[in-house]
Amino acid sequence: MRKGSAIVEVQSPQELESGIGRWRSYVLAHGETEPSVADTERRLREDIAALRGSGLDAEESLLVAIRRIAASDPTTRDFARTFSDDLWVEPDAIDAGSSESVVRGSSAEFWVMLGCAFAAGLAIKVPGLFGYDLDADGSFYARNLSLFVLPFLAVFFIWREGLSRRGIAGLSAVFVAGAVFANVYQFESTGSTEILTAIHLPIVLWLTLGVAYVAGDWMTSARRMEYVRFTGEWLITFALVVLGGGVLIAITAGVFGAIGIDIEPFFEDWILSFAMGAVIVTAWLVVTRRNLVGGMAPMLARVFTPLFAIMLVTLLVGVIWTRGAIEIEREVLILFDVLLVVVLALLLYAFSARDLNAKPGVFDWIQLVLVVCALAVDIFALVNILARLTEFGFSANRTVAIGLNLILLVNLAYSAWLQTGFLRGRRGFEEVERWQMRYLPIYALWAAIVVIAFPPLFGFA
Repeated sequence: MRKGSAIVEVQSPQELESGIGRWRSYVLAHGETEPSVADTERRLREDIAALRGSGLDAEESLLVAIRRIAASDPTTRDFARTFSDDLWVEPDAIDAGSSESVVRGSSAEFWVMLGCAFAAGLAIKVPGLFGYDLDADGSFYARNLSLFVLPFLAVFFIWREGLSRRGIAGLSAVFVAGAVFANVYQFESTGSTEILTAIHLPIVLWLTLGVAYVAGDWMTSARRMEYVRFTGEWLITFALVVLGGGVLIAITAGVFGAIGIDIEPFFEDWILSFAMGAVIVTAWLVVTRRNLVGGMAPMLARVFTPLFAIMLVTLLVGVIWTRGAIEIEREVLILFDVLLVVVLALLLYAFSARDLNAKPGVFDWIQLVLVVCALAVDIFALVNILARLTEFGFSANRTVAIGLNLILLVNLAYSAWLQTGFLRGRRGFEEVERWQMRYLPIYALWAAIVVIAFPPLFGFA
């Protein structure tokens, strides 16, 4: 490692303890209390133990563990920036003399990732061996799409981060249950409950996957925030990978077409396999090249938060001007729910890059405006959904819509209360962030209810 780093050439238990000791001394000298440091040190040591158990050496384990702590602890972040630039460089920016990255950037990780990506690409081909056709049995593939790829992403995370046997067993049980409920029910063809299962099952599995990503440390808000941050970076990177892949396919087809060879049937046959593999490759790109205190998702959140706030204010003015004369059809309800989910995502990713100790600023007031306006839109949508229920009765889609809107209503209402208290100096920002992280399982629980209970409740229609 570079000369001047806080943690230099950690090769023995004594040097590892010395590195931890320097961190402890620094955070205590900069205002942290003994109980707080003791709790953080416990998590630091647990991370180091888990990382060493998964194959990393002492130096790598300490670096990665401190990076994780720094993601949510400003004092540790200052320690890293002041004493150890190596904590913040990209894997390929490490000294030319070093052949390993700080996050297991070895050839072994690459080949494990590639194997998982290849397995995911082949998995979606397996049903074809049993007579399933993508065109004729599209609903089957839609229900099971996440099951073809996310188990292999879980394997990659487990290999990379480490997970206890109990954690692996629990994770496996969720995936098995997902496969059972996606396939044992006798859905009506293209019925609402089948579509709802296809939408909500990936939500359950993706949130469950977070347990593997944080090596089982899912109960702490900071580690949940790490996974939220990863999800945002993954979405952005995946979109770029897909766009790049589309350009590559178009150019390749054009070049081969120019010499009289039609390879479009090949792409049509394997395009879904490429997409499955891209999910794994994208995750690998994010976790090996991430900067835990930055990233595209928080930056985009800061750009679009004011724009969405203006749009929502304008929408509410329009609703008042027209006295709520909006035709709330199915498509409009979906659009409203998508809008509210996007607003929630903007809040989460803006929170993920915020210094918890920073004083309230203009951007925090803009976020409050965004939350209050989203809350008003949610109430307006709920009123109209209830009116449709009175007129047309319950259906699977309407029940899902009202359930989601009620869940968002609770989240947004309490978020507005906490944000107001923070802006008035009555509470710290960590309470605002902690509320969002504690609420994440509610979404997974609701999605699981939709997958498990709604099909029989609404006659599989």
